[in-house]
This record gives sequence, C-alpha cells and structure tokens, in this order.
Amino acid sequence: MSCCNDLWVSSHEPHPHAAAHSHGHGHGPAAPVSRHLRKVIAAVLIPFATAVAVGLVVLWPGGAPGHKPSGVGFDQPTEQARVVKVAEVNCADVHAEQQPQPPSPTGQPPAGGAAPDKPCQQATIKVTTGENAGRTFQTVVTPDALRHYATGQEVVVSYSPKAPRELQYSVTDVDRSLPMWVLAGIFAIAVVVVGRLRGVLALVALAASFVVLTLFILPAILQGSNPLVVAVVGGSAIMLIALYLCHGLTARTSVAVLGTLASLLLIALLGSVFIGWALLTGNTDDTTGLVHGLYPNIEIRGLLLAGIIIGSLGVLDDVTVTQTAAVWELKEADPTAGWRKLYGAAMRIGRDHIASVVNTLVLAYAGAALPLLLLFSIAQSSVGTVTTSEVVAEEIVRTLVGSIGLVASVPLTTLLAALVVSADRRNDGTRRTPGPADSGAGSAGAGGGDDASRGRSGRRGGHGRRRKR
Repeated sequence: MSCCNDLWVSSHEPHPHAAAHSHGHGHGPAAPVSRHLRKVIAAVLIPFATAVAVGLVVLWPGGAPGHKPSGVGFDQPTEQARVVKVAEVNCADVHAEQQPQPPSPTGQPPAGGAAPDKPCQQATIKVTTGENAGRTFQTVVTPDALRHYATGQEVVVSYSPKAPRELQYSVTDVDRSLPMWVLAGIFAIAVVVVGRLRGVLALVALAASFVVLTLFILPAILQGSNPLVVAVVGGSAIMLIALYLCHGLTARTSVAVLGTLASLLLIALLGSVFIGWALLTGNTDDTTGLVHGLYPNIEIRGLLLAGIIIGSLGVLDDVTVTQTAAVWELKEADPTAGWRKLYGAAMRIGRDHIASVVNTLVLAYAGAALPLLLLFSIAQSSVGTVTTSEVVAEEIVRTLVGSIGLVASVPLTTLLAALVVSADRRNDGTRRTPGPADSGAGSAGAGGGDDASRGRSGRRGGHGRRRKR
C-alpha cells in the first residue's frame, strides 16, 4: 500500500529535484566524485604527501640527543617512592620554624601561615625504583605547606648524585598515575560509545599524533633542526593521518586537507612576520631557559612559531572538515545549486562557526596563561605597558595569529569545496543505468541520465517521477 501511495505522489505532485531522487541520494556518505576530479585532487595532494614523507625521512632524528646532566630542575633523574611513615614533630626540633612576618600597616596580624603552635610532619620516604631501591630518607612538611603526606602514598623523588648522601633524594611530586589512567579510560569509553567506529578511528589517530610528536617533532627540534620546518612537516603528517583515518580517503576529506594546509601556511607566514616585527625572543620562562641551556643549538624564536602552528592544527581540522561537510550536504540537498549559492549558504554556517571557534581559542590561551594574567592584574603598571611586555605580547601574538588563520580557513575551505563539488559533472563513465523512473522523467521532459541534463531540467523547473528507495 505504501508503494502505491509513493507512486501516486510521484505521479501527481511536481518535484523540482526529480534527478536527485532518481539518483538515490540519501543522508549517508557523500556520493563519490568523478574520475577526472579525483585525478585533479590527486595531482595536488600526492606531491604534497610525498614531500611530507621525504621531510620525515630527511629530518628523522633517531631519538633525542644525549647531554651531560646538570642536576638542576627538570634535568634531574627521577624515581618512584612510597611514604612509609608519617609522624608529628615539633617544628623547632627539626629546624623548621616559621619565619616571623612583619605586621601589616593597619596593625592587624599577618595574613596567611599557620598558628605557631601547630606541629610539623616528618615523613619517611622509601625509594622503590632505581639503583638505590630500598633506601629511605626523611622530609619535613611545615603546617602551612600546600601538600601533606599520608602513609602508603606514592610519590616521585628526584636524585642528585653529587649532593651529600642524606640530601641526594627529595620529593618533587606525587604519583598521579592511577587517576590519570582512569580519566583517560573514561574519555576513551565515552568517545567509543558515542562515536562508535569513528570514535575508535579518532583514538587511533590521536595515538598516531602522539607518536609523531614524541618520536619526530620533539627529538628533531632537540637535534637542532629548524623548528618551523619540523613543525610544518610533523603537523602536515598529523593532519594527513588524522583526517584520512577519521573521515576516509575521499574527495571531501581531500578538500578539507587542502583548506587546512592553506590556513597553516598563512599562520606560519603571519607568525614569522609578527614574531620578528615585535622582537619576540621566545625565552620568557624558566622552562624555555632551561631547555636552551641544555641544548644551545635550539632556535628559541622558531620554537615559539612551531608552538603556534601545532597549537592551531587541532582546531583547524575541526573547522575545515565541518565546512567541507556543510558544502557537500548542501549540494546533496540541492543538486542544481551553483558554486555561488553553495558558498553563500555554507558561509552562513561558517560565520557562526567563526564566532564560536575564535572564542574557544582565545579562552584556551587565557586559561593556560591564567596565573600570568593574575600576576599582571595586580602589577603597578599601565595596561599598555603590561600588554606590550614580552611575556604578554607573546601570548597575544600566539592567540591572534592562530585566530586569523582560523577565520581565514572558513572562506578558503568553503570556496574550495564549493568550486570542487560544482565542477563535478560525473559524466566520464559513471552514469547510472536508466530505470523506469528515469524514462518517466525523460518523457516528462525532466532530463536524461547524466548530471548535465538533470541540471538543465532543474533550471527549467521540470517535473519528474520519484522512484521508491
């Protein structure tokens, strides 16, 4: 009965897009493009992918270079340890008296700190890994310390072989392995449950990204290779792996790759220009200074630019894939639409995307630099002085350059996708065999079996019969 109803509707109701229905388009994957268009896209992407592969081979570091340990900060070797005993002791007995604080100008007692009569903690720590496994040492925790210990707690200790024996080990952090692994497991389960196969592929792509980052990008920079070149090659490899693995080896994905690549090149150009113009050195914190001290061959300014490129890559993928998918779906909904109409409709989606993505990027950088922003909010300097200081200016350049690249990626990718999908005529041997619905449509003057005739019928507003799918 439903079949008869469908035939009745198709016989009596005019349908402006009879060709779309007779072609069997649905809400599944995008229809494949013509062989000629695939060749054009391949002619662009295959040389690019080959260049990325060659860059990986030429710049492959073969592991991080060795250096003479300084025994300072992050350069100290670390081991695992466990708190085996915690006892309360008099702070004076362990020489951990609190320093007297000057009274405030108003005569009020000094803020912060603990009451002087509170006891200190003396924790006994046992080293559980390394050549000195089994050795114990003691550490004192004052009442006003932010971190206190409990018996059985796992901690991380640093080892200074040149220090006196009783001072060779010191607690540097707590062991967070369990909560971090549990959180990672919850994340993976959520991605797989919601994304299903796409979620699994996304996790594989994420793992591949970490492999490229840890085995190529970081060691290559430490070896002294140009950080900008390393970031472009490594970022391009991550982009190719992630996009094609998650979204398939299709023309739609290839358009997203091209849009991402064009935006990355724009970010690299703007970043290079404004980092040099603003005279940013990139050496604005202790970590960067320590890395430069251990590896003097690293070009710190290039490291700053590499960070901008890699930091923008993840959000760029999201923008370009979304815009490309929007253009393809609009074409599926209206096969007669030209590239101008597709571009205008997709850009209305893209403008909302721009607003949300820029806000996301700015807030992400602001969140990472929140302690710095708090420090400058209480500084006795003008807003202009604080804003143009190197520490803040570096974050501003990083944020704005990345945001400009994201904004530019929307019209670039949308235009490229609209031109590609509109140029596809699919008349090179991919025609579908005409069926009864097509002959009916042809007798009604709606068009024949190829896309060109269907496009003409759509522009004439002809009527066609809808075939039951």
